[in-house]
Amino acid sequence: GWGHRLQAAGHRVDSIGKLHYRSVEDEDGFSERFVPLNVVDGVGDVMGAIRENPPIRSGMRVGVIEAGPGTSTYTDYDIEIADHSIDWLRSRAAVPDELPWMLFCSFVCPHPPFIAPPDLFALYPPEEIPLPVQNRPGEQPEHPALETLRRTMNYASPFTDDEIRRVTAAYYGTCTHLDRQVGRVLEVLEETGLAESTRIIYTSDHGESMGRRGLWGKFTLYEESAAVPLIVAGPDVPHGLATDDPVSLVDCHPTILEAVGVDIDEQTTELPGRSLWSIADGQPLGRAAFSEYHAVGMTCGSYMVRHGSHKYIHYVGESPQLFDLAGDPQELVDLADDPGSAGIRERMEGLLGDILDPDEVDRRAKAD
Repeated sequence: GWGHRLQAAGHRVDSIGKLHYRSVEDEDGFSERFVPLNVVDGVGDVMGAIRENPPIRSGMRVGVIEAGPGTSTYTDYDIEIADHSIDWLRSRAAVPDELPWMLFCSFVCPHPPFIAPPDLFALYPPEEIPLPVQNRPGEQPEHPALETLRRTMNYASPFTDDEIRRVTAAYYGTCTHLDRQVGRVLEVLEETGLAESTRIIYTSDHGESMGRRGLWGKFTLYEESAAVPLIVAGPDVPHGLATDDPVSLVDCHPTILEAVGVDIDEQTTELPGRSLWSIADGQPLGRAAFSEYHAVGMTCGSYMVRHGSHKYIHYVGESPQLFDLAGDPQELVDLADDPGSAGIRERMEGLLGDILDPDEVDRRAKAD
C-alpha cells in the first residue's frame, strides 16, 4: 500500500482513529498508531460470508428506531481523534520532520448508531425533512438482488414517517458533529502555519442509503451508497474548482505518493489508480470508475461501471441496471431494457469486461 511505499522512502506515516485491520500487529503501513480501532476480536463479520440463503439480521431495525439525540461512544471517539490530531500537528510544527509527513486522520461519524448531540439534532426539525425516494412498498425497485437484501437486513416491513424523519435528523446531526471535528483540525493546521505546505484529501469509505429503495446502510451500488465525498485542497490546488470526472478510492495511492514526492515507479503505474492532482490542474482522466460488492445480503456478486453520465450495474445471474445520472440523478428510471439505450448498455458491458470477468470473480469470492 501507499503507507509501505512512504515508509520505505523514509517518511513518517502515522494514523489517528479508525483503521479496521485485524489488529495492530498487522503490517498496515503506519509508523505509529494513535487510538486505533480495528475489527472486533480481529475477526469481523463472519455472518457476512454466508452468501446462499443469508440469515436474517433481526437487530438491524433497532438502529433506525432508536436513533435520535444523545451521546454515543462514536461521537466521543471523534472528539478524541480530533484532540490527538491537534496535538500531533502542533508537535510537527514545533519539531519539523526532515521529510514530508503523512497523517491518516480517520473519524467514524456518521455511523450507526445515529445518536446526535442534542444541540445538533435540534438543527434539523424532523417535520422539514423530506421522505426518501422509492421508500414505500410499491415504489421500491423490484429487483431480486435488492429484495434479498431488504429481507436479509430485516427492512422488508416499512418504517413510519416519524421514524424515518427522526433517524434522518440524527444522521444530519452526526454529520455536523463530524464537520466540527474536521474544522477543529483544519483550524490548527492554519494556526501552526502548516497549511502553507500541506495538501489535504478528504473522502470516505462508503455512503448511506438512509431509506432510499427501502434500505438503510451501505451494501448497494446506487449513488447514495457507492458515491463518496472527495475534496482535495492545499498549495497549488485551485479554489472552488468542481469536476464530474469519475474517480475512485484507488486513486488515493498515486495521489498520496505524488503529494509527498515519492516516485511513481513501474509497479505503481500498473495499479488501476491515477493521481488526482492532474484533475486539479484541469486535465480530466477520461476513464471509467469501478466498484464491486461481494458481502452482506448479496447472494450474487455485483459490479458497477460509471463512465460519463452513465452507470451500469451488473448482477451475476440477475438482470442488470442502467442509469443516466445527468437526466436521472436519483436513479429512478432503469434503462437496461430500453431499446433506445441498447448501444449504451453494450458499451458499458464492454467496459466492465475490460476490467474483469464478473462470473469468474464471483466464483473466486465465494470460494474464498
